[in-house]
Amino acid sequence: MDYYSEYRSKLKTPEQAALLVNSGDWVDYSTATAKPTLFDEALAGRRDELFDVKVRGNMLDGPIQIAECDPSGKHFIYNTWHCSGYERKLCDRGLCYYSPMVFHNLTAYYKFFLHVDVAVMAVPPMDRHGYFNFSINTGTAAEILRQAKTVILEINENLPNVRGGYDDCVHISDVTAVIEGPHEPFKSRPRKPISATERAIAENIIAHIRDRSTLQIGVGGMPDAVGRLLAESDLKDLGMHTELCGDAYLDLFNAGKLTNRYKNRNPGKGILGFAIGSPELYDWLDSNPSIKAYPLEYVNTPEIIGQIDNMVSINSCLCVDLFGQVSSESIGKRQISGTGGQLDFLEGASISKGGKAFICLNSTYTDKEGVRHSCIVPSFNGEIITSPRSQVYYIATEYGVVNLEGTTSWERAERLISIAHPDFRDELIRQAESMKIWRR
Repeated sequence: MDYYSEYRSKLKTPEQAALLVNSGDWVDYSTATAKPTLFDEALAGRRDELFDVKVRGNMLDGPIQIAECDPSGKHFIYNTWHCSGYERKLCDRGLCYYSPMVFHNLTAYYKFFLHVDVAVMAVPPMDRHGYFNFSINTGTAAEILRQAKTVILEINENLPNVRGGYDDCVHISDVTAVIEGPHEPFKSRPRKPISATERAIAENIIAHIRDRSTLQIGVGGMPDAVGRLLAESDLKDLGMHTELCGDAYLDLFNAGKLTNRYKNRNPGKGILGFAIGSPELYDWLDSNPSIKAYPLEYVNTPEIIGQIDNMVSINSCLCVDLFGQVSSESIGKRQISGTGGQLDFLEGASISKGGKAFICLNSTYTDKEGVRHSCIVPSFNGEIITSPRSQVYYIATEYGVVNLEGTTSWERAERLISIAHPDFRDELIRQAESMKIWRR
């Protein structure tokens, strides 16, 4: 078959491809580095002739032109499944709306409930068999494209080819249009120095992890810091099963810690849903036979996670209340990130043989006025609850690690106050007494 003839027949300029969008359409931009920058700019150029075009994305960096060009929201409405730092700022400006979800259900949302008129995503160049690899976005791509009436692919020559388990590519015969054009090479993302508090939290968690554990390291600076310090530890023969593959896994590999050798599920293979990181990370993932990408319906399904012995999940949060409820995605009513896969891995690691699920946080934060507050609070007042108290496992601060599984309300209060900052413990005890959850 001459797939390149079909490819050439579907080749369009970004402006021609943008004409495939109509007023009222639902358009999907996929995840992170799959953002179609050329198409996005061309679609923004049609602002004045389009109305009520709804666009979904997931952890996209900026700028997103369709959002930036339309402060009124009359022409384009941007929505995200999980806020990146840039998307959080769009939310603050009223230019982005958050869609609550858990990652392992995302495929089912598209399959059974959501409408997609146009799906647009960046992919590596087509191979000689007529297939486009989903690269570092396999976790969310396939079902979105399957449900779309119109499929547009933007070729980004910088994207790596990542081997997949299933649903890792699309054929030219299922594509409506292809866009080509230059893209800036990916830049290294700055990694903050590890603070003394982060180091203390990491050391507390590492004491609970054993050799041959399989790791899920979540989104954010705190889990990344724990991963980096794991690379400096004495642990060995670790595995990877994670929705998000970041540079911490490359650190572990370069340190000789990440071998995947003793995984009882997918032995010898590091499993990921998508990846966000440095050009060096993408180079490591490119055509690497020891790495496999899967849809999140596989990676994040608790039953699958639970079949992995010694599964260790490491995620972060913003605050915890004395009942054990966890808020990881909002400060008050301000959207910060999203639920992501925290619930998936809490449940999965909890049923894993030898598994453990950690949620880590600083014991305090300082507001803009310089006032310090406890991140362990008596009860929530408007914050979004990400993980219910019935599913929370280990909580870690710089003052220690406590296990909340199966505990009573008074045990939870005692244990959480024991890892709160000492300056706030007396007040937390008074609040616990007033809420009738204190015995001592």
